[in-house]
Amino acid sequence: MEHVYSCTGHELKIPNIVGSQGVYLFDDKGKRFMDLESGVWCISIGHRNEQINRTITKQIDSLMHAGFCYSNQILEESSKSILDITNFINGKCVFLCSGSEAIEISRQISKHLSGKKMSMTLHDSYLGAYVSVTDRTKGWYIFNWERCKACRENDICDPSCEALQNIPEDISDFVFEPGSSSGFVRFPPKTLIQNIVKIIRNNSGKIIANEVTTGVGRTGKWFGYQHYDIEPDLIAIGKGIGNGYPVSVATINQATVSELEMKPLKYAQSHQNDPLGAAVVREVIREIENNDLITKAGQKGPVFLSELDSLVDNEIVLDVRGRGMMFAMDLPNKDVANEIYGDLIAQGYILGNRGASFRIDPPLIMTEAEFDGFIDAFKAVIVSKKSNT
Repeated sequence: MEHVYSCTGHELKIPNIVGSQGVYLFDDKGKRFMDLESGVWCISIGHRNEQINRTITKQIDSLMHAGFCYSNQILEESSKSILDITNFINGKCVFLCSGSEAIEISRQISKHLSGKKMSMTLHDSYLGAYVSVTDRTKGWYIFNWERCKACRENDICDPSCEALQNIPEDISDFVFEPGSSSGFVRFPPKTLIQNIVKIIRNNSGKIIANEVTTGVGRTGKWFGYQHYDIEPDLIAIGKGIGNGYPVSVATINQATVSELEMKPLKYAQSHQNDPLGAAVVREVIREIENNDLITKAGQKGPVFLSELDSLVDNEIVLDVRGRGMMFAMDLPNKDVANEIYGDLIAQGYILGNRGASFRIDPPLIMTEAEFDGFIDAFKAVIVSKKSNT
């Protein structure tokens, strides 16, 4: 595309997709592709979902965008839906346009209330595109949990461990990404996270769950933090909550809402609390609940992971990891990965290429038969590659 500036770091492989349905895309030549990356991990309930499209059309015919002095009842209805799935009784929601924005306002709330300037996160977390989270040379305490993976006591995680004792007291917020790990799908030990949460809370800091990637059923539960038995103060929700429509939600628990009532925060954006985004959010939640997609993701995930594990040969596929419907696969190097990635696209299968690893995040509606087809194609690519070496 001559006049479109691309700065994603990813090569455009299929320049003109003209149709979509469920887990499939169709280009202008009629070729079909299975979307195993869900766009950019956003298509939670399938492309061209009829109910979502009807909801968008209906809301457009009413009110798309709200000003500062007028709104639409859909905001309240959608907020109640979010608060129900997060169990944030008497909490509040802010609707925005991207996961980066939801994380940004959550951090601003935490700093505003605590008066502290430093945030904390794990060394391999991805927290959005803003320089406030990509540049971690100032205002950040980074906890490297690599040493914890090899610790013989990581199932216990001794609170007196030096790594935990070194966490500063002036932390405003701990932003926890529960498993995506910048797209590499790694899961820190449960007891480690519980200890960190306790330390931050004891020092009057806030816990922010970054559920932009791991939320909305991706890990087999509504939210990734639920695998850790912790309760965050704020939750940043994005990607799958809009099924491709650009909407995100910053969700605030009751205790934090009470603090904000005593110490209000001013934060305003042009598309903050827009009715159209809120309508999409409510309908995505309805579709997931009506079709029991959270339960099904929890059931299909282990089956899909087992099938991926069958590809491991310690030559081309070195390792696979996953939770729910979120998977990663390690390959020997970028050259091997790029070759297999290209071969799979040629056969009609799209997954995420992360250099020497693949990211696989299919829509929650993907069937076992559809995934079997992908596995068969991958096996054929491996066989072909080995026969040519």
